[in-house]
Amino acid sequence: MPSEEFESAASAFRRAGEDAVTHARRVTGNAKARSRRHHSENVELLKRSGRGTKSGDPTPGTLRAAAERFRRARGLAVPVVPDPADSVPSRSQSSARAPRTGDEDEDFSQMRIMGRDR
Repeated sequence: MPSEEFESAASAFRRAGEDAVTHARRVTGNAKARSRRHHSENVELLKRSGRGTKSGDPTPGTLRAAAERFRRARGLAVPVVPDPADSVPSRSQSSARAPRTGDEDEDFSQMRIMGRDR
């Protein structure tokens, strides 16, 4: 009978919909739990790093280690970071600019340019 086939198809459709909703709720719950876990880990890292403090090292070792663990866990490359003392020269170590010579020293002020046109 056609009505039995219709009822069977309708119940199968209903079950598929319920299964999809159940799966979506499970996935959403897992995502929220993962988000809460990452948030709490970030809060803990911020506490350990001394948020807002200035130090000689631009990235404290604890944050650097956490970043390396994160990248390794996801199969990403971990770049080799140079020693902070070697990576950025201090202002006293930076070389002073050499004075400009030659054509670059020409005076392009308005009075000189207007005087040439006469």
